[in-house]
Amino acid sequence: MHHHRDLCERAVSPLEIAAGLEAHGLTDRTAARYRHRDVFALAEELYARTPAQPAAPAESAPRPPGPDTEARAGWTLLALLPGAACLATAGLLRLTEGALGGGARFAVTVAGALLACLALRLCLRRGPLRAPEGAGRAGMYACWLLSFAVYGEGLIAQVVRGGPDGPWEADPAPLLGLTAAVAPAAWCAHLFTVRAHRKLTGSRALEEFGAGVRPLLLVAVALFVCALLPLLFLAGLGLGSTGLPVAAAALGVLFFLARLLAAHGLPEPGTVALAAACAVEAAAPALVLAGRLPGLEPLARPVHALVAAGGPGAVPALACGAAALGLLLHASAALSRASAHTRA
Repeated sequence: MHHHRDLCERAVSPLEIAAGLEAHGLTDRTAARYRHRDVFALAEELYARTPAQPAAPAESAPRPPGPDTEARAGWTLLALLPGAACLATAGLLRLTEGALGGGARFAVTVAGALLACLALRLCLRRGPLRAPEGAGRAGMYACWLLSFAVYGEGLIAQVVRGGPDGPWEADPAPLLGLTAAVAPAAWCAHLFTVRAHRKLTGSRALEEFGAGVRPLLLVAVALFVCALLPLLFLAGLGLGSTGLPVAAAALGVLFFLARLLAAHGLPEPGTVALAAACAVEAAAPALVLAGRLPGLEPLARPVHALVAAGGPGAVPALACGAAALGLLLHASAALSRASAHTRA
C-alpha cells in the first residue's frame, strides 16, 4: 500500500488498481506471495484498505454507464466525412471530364484532398479512434503510404521496365476505399473497446482476461476486413480500376491496428510498423535503380522476381501485409493486458 499509495488513492474502483498493478509488473504469482489468489483479489483489498477520499465535484463526476446515443451519432457522422469528401471529389471530376482544363481539375483535386484531410483530422479527435497520447510520427508515414497506394504501382511498373520515363499513372481507387472505411473502422474499434471493458469487469484473473480479449481482437479485425473489401471493390469498380485490392486491404488493416493501439495509449508499435512498411516501399524502386550500376545487378533481382510473380502491386502488398501481420501479433499481446484498457 505504501509503494502504490498514489495508485490506490486515485482509483475509483478495484479494477483500476488491478490494471495499475499489472502495469507495474505484478502477476498472479506475485500476488500469491501476499496471500491472495490473484491480482484482482489483491486489488480489492488495497481498495478496501485505502482511506476514503472526499467526493469529487458534481461536474467532474463520471457519467453513469449506458449507451450514449448522441455521442455515437456525433463520431459516426464525423467518420463518414472523409469518405464523403473523396466521393464528392471523384464524382465532380467524373461529371466535369472534358469540360474542365488541366489546371481546374488539379485545383478540384487539391481542394478535395484538403477537405478529406480536414475531415479525417476531425474524426481522429473524437470517438473510438481518438489517441489520448497522440500518434507521434505516424501521420507522416501514413501520408507516404497513401501516396504510394495512389502512385506506387505506376512508379514500380515504370522502374522495372527501365524508367521512370514520365509521369506515372495514378490509381485513386484505394484512397477512396480507405477513406470510406473510416466509419467501419470506428465502429469495429468501438465494439472491441466495449467488449474488452466488459471482459475486464467480469474477469477474476489476468490470464482469464487475456484469453477472453484475444478472440475479440481477431473478431474486430475480421469485421473490419469484411467491411473494407467491398468498399475497395466498389471504389475500384466506380473508378475503372482492375485487379484485386490486396495491397489496399493490407494497408487498411495496418492503419486500423496502428490506430487501435494508439487509441489504447500504445502509439509506438504502430509508428514502427508504418515506418517499416514505408522503408520497404521506398527500398523497392531504389534497389531496381541501384541494380543498373555495374556489379550491383543482384540487388534488383528480388524486386524483379516479386513483380514478375504478382505484378507491381505485390510490392506494397508485401510491405503492408508483413507490417500488419507483425502488428497484429504485437496487438494480441499488448491489448490483452488490463492496463491497456484503463486509457481507452
